[in-house]
Amino acid sequence: MADAVIVVALLLVAGCATVAVLVRDPVRQALVLAVLGVVLAVLFTAVQAPDVALSQLAVGGALTPLLLLLSVRKVKRRKEHDE
Repeated sequence: MADAVIVVALLLVAGCATVAVLVRDPVRQALVLAVLGVVLAVLFTAVQAPDVALSQLAVGGALTPLLLLLSVRKVKRRKEHDE
């Protein structure tokens, strides 16, 4: 059973990483990165690394996408202000 979970998680990681590279819209990219962070946390939990999974969930699943979204928002505001 554990092997099946690991295989599924690895396939999801590969799929999410591919989508993150192919998506060109920064907002959608940030959302895909959030999903990728959660899937990686599931993978780390499946391979019995719960401390790494918690770190990945916090940083890769929440903090990094949030910072990216805030940066994109600030750039868009500055661009609108300059025009």
